Amino acid sequence: MKISSKKIKFIFTFLGISLFSLNANGQFLKTLGKKAEKAAERAVEKRIEKETEQKTDQALDSIFEPGTKKKKAPKQPKTNKKTTSSKGSSEISTQTPSADTSIEVYRKFDFVPGDKILLFDDLSNDFPGDFPSKWNSNGSGEVVTMGENREKWMELKSGRDTYYIPDTSDLPEEFTIEFDFLTTGLDKKTSSSTTVGIYLDDNNSFTTKKNTAIIEIPMCQYIDIGMIIESWSNGKRTMRNSLDVDIRKTIQKESHISMAINKQRVRLWINETKYVDIPRLLPNTDIKAMKIAPFNLRDGIDKVFIRNLKISEGGIDLRRKLIADGKISTNGILFNSGSATIQPQSMGIIRQIYQVMAQENNLNLKIVGHTDSDGIAEGNLKLSKKRAEAIKNTLITIYNIPSNRLTTEGKGASEPVGDNKTISGKAQNRRVEFIKQ
Repeated sequence: MKISSKKIKFIFTFLGISLFSLNANGQFLKTLGKKAEKAAERAVEKRIEKETEQKTDQALDSIFEPGTKKKKAPKQPKTNKKTTSSKGSSEISTQTPSADTSIEVYRKFDFVPGDKILLFDDLSNDFPGDFPSKWNSNGSGEVVTMGENREKWMELKSGRDTYYIPDTSDLPEEFTIEFDFLTTGLDKKTSSSTTVGIYLDDNNSFTTKKNTAIIEIPMCQYIDIGMIIESWSNGKRTMRNSLDVDIRKTIQKESHISMAINKQRVRLWINETKYVDIPRLLPNTDIKAMKIAPFNLRDGIDKVFIRNLKISEGGIDLRRKLIADGKISTNGILFNSGSATIQPQSMGIIRQIYQVMAQENNLNLKIVGHTDSDGIAEGNLKLSKKRAEAIKNTLITIYNIPSNRLTTEGKGASEPVGDNKTISGKAQNRRVEFIKQ
């Protein structure tokens, strides 16, 4: 096979260019000198460090979570704290996960809030950067705004024997506690000793463990350590146990905590799930205060927030009251602000209404919605009507109650039962009545 002279010339030309290029590159590399060599060394070191860290994480996972493959850590909401020194305001911008639970999930939820509000605090009268006015503490804390809607939360800070105590006097034998709960920054480096304790105590000072019931909610992520319950009577511990529950994923998202105290019995739900039901957890004594105690949070990393605290007297069985009296009124059915969207944690009450109607086949009900006085009267009237309709539709679609057994009415803010100038009064006025027809 003959090769033309043109092809031979092209080959030699290409080889010459390649040799020149290699020589030029060699000269260029030599000119980089010591700085380039050091930069290359740093790059190699960083790569080795990264690979070593990954190997270490895998080894830790095999120790703390044997038999599982390494999973990606859940993404944490982004936080960016800004402080304006002139007015002491603080803002934390987060991307909090949207609720992925629906009303259908809560169809078996059996928590019923008390019907007489003793304390309600949505932080609406507090300024960002200030300590909330309806709380006391021996530590630090502040009101911050979160997310696109700039919702107010109280950020808790941990310390040795730090307590946050809402302003309450003697609590009754039967009462309920509710609040929204949010964490950010929790990861596999969060300590196994990091907890948020809920104390029911015989005093409203900063001393505990004389007559006390304690539920410790674990923040740890790398291992399931369970939920600790304790009881103290006359300064002696009478009960301690670790409940075998795994709430690691649950507390990574915004959640709702509900508690029912019926004499010595204490129950606790997180979202729709009941985790604690101890018949004699509370010592046989008068309880004066609920206290929250965050412990061993990593400064600036592990963060805990709460809002919408409501303490109410009661928590009685509404089913018997409806049958006996033919009428009940409740402010425990909650809606999103300015809308008729039912909040899922309200399903405990709606479920009891369903149970009565399922038992009493001839019982028909009128559902009457009421609002507070905020906003325009005509708008409140329409909103109260829509909220009553939303409850009716839930009874029909979730529990299959025939539509002809339910009627609705909205009265807006025309029949207040509380002072619309106060937060607690407004909360009492935002209520729903069920009336036997």
